[in-house]
Formats: sequence, C-alpha cells, structure tokens
Amino acid sequence: MNLNNDFKLRVVQHAADAVWTPSPLPGVDRRMLDRVGDEVARATSIVRYSAGSRFDEHVHHGGEEILVLDGVFSDEHGDYPAGTYLRNPPGTRHAPFSREGCTLFVKLWQFAANDLKPVRIATSTAAWRPGLVRGLSVMPLHEHDGVSTALVRWAPDTQFNMHMHPGGEEILVLEGVFRDEDGSYPASTWLRNPRWSRHTPFTGTEGALIYVKVGAIDAPFMALPV
Repeated sequence: MNLNNDFKLRVVQHAADAVWTPSPLPGVDRRMLDRVGDEVARATSIVRYSAGSRFDEHVHHGGEEILVLDGVFSDEHGDYPAGTYLRNPPGTRHAPFSREGCTLFVKLWQFAANDLKPVRIATSTAAWRPGLVRGLSVMPLHEHDGVSTALVRWAPDTQFNMHMHPGGEEILVLEGVFRDEDGSYPASTWLRNPRWSRHTPFTGTEGALIYVKVGAIDAPFMALPV
C-alpha cells in the first residue's frame, strides 16, 4: 500500500484523526503516517504494543529507527523505557516485546547502506545543547550523510527565525504545542514538510518538545526489495 507517498506535498497528521490498524501479530497496532510498500515497506508509523504482546524474531534488512514514547519496549538485548532512542542498522535481528505495554515511533527502511552503527540513547539523562535562539535547546540523536535527527525543546514563548529546509523536514510533537504561520500542532501531531519548504516556528505559553529529522526527503536510502 502507499500512504502519503508523494514527498513533494506537505502532510499534517493530528492525533485526533488517528486510525489504528492491526499488525500481523495480535496486540500490536499501527498508526501509519507514511508508507511505500506492503508488509515490507519504507514506512513511518506509531506502533502500540498491548501488555504481553510480542513479535517473532525478525531481521531488519533496511534498518529500524525507534523512539519509545511511553511504557517500556524490550527485546533480548535489554529494556528500553520511555525516551529511549534506538537505531538498529541493516542486517540486525531481534524478537521485540513489551511486558506492560508501550508506544513507539518507528521508521523502517530509512537507512543508507553504509549507516551501520547501532545507537542507544537514554534521552531522559542525555545532555542538551543551547539552540540558535534563546529558549531553544537541542539534543542531537544521529547524523549521517546530511540526514540529521534531534530532539528540540522549546521554552514557552520562543520565536525562531524564518528558515528553509532544502532536504525537507519531519516533526513529531512530543509535548506541548508547536506552532508556525500555518497552524498549531499539539502533542502527537506528525508533520512532513517537503524540500525547499520554509516556515517561522514558535511556541506559546505551553512550550514544546519535538522530534525533528531534516534532509531525509530524497535521501539515498537502501532500495526496497523487488
């Protein structure tokens, strides 16, 4: 299936409009955000594990990126509480499960072929860096060949400059309300802005915490199997 697969278009998906789809395994549901392909797909999703649910062992031939949104996600390598950022590079395998239930932000088949370093970051304790304007803090998560991923914390009433994203931008709002001249985006809103898009983001009294990936649209990711 294809969903939001025209990467020249801006996409905004609000949590209030979420549609949850069962996965092939009981107790695991998906809120699909964009997708190119069927079960093997270049995909961005929010995945919800009910308590006690699990996946069989499988290989991530195209790599897997995960941000644990709530609960505790687990596999045979360890337990990953809310706030954990994971990258399982191409060729890695695991048998994931959740004892108490969890919610994940997941990206599949969005790795370059030579991006082979596993990443494990506990964002609850990792260091923040000052951003480009007052009120902005940044936690870099990953960078490879011009594709950068970070958490960005916006203090209340922070205003950023108008800027352009030559390689596009993807945002998941984790806390608060993120805003720009086109609208307001509360927690769990997902946005994808196309290449060369521009905006002037800001926050109100709530502030915001967002996941941001830039440079990924039209990046040379591994090709899906035919």
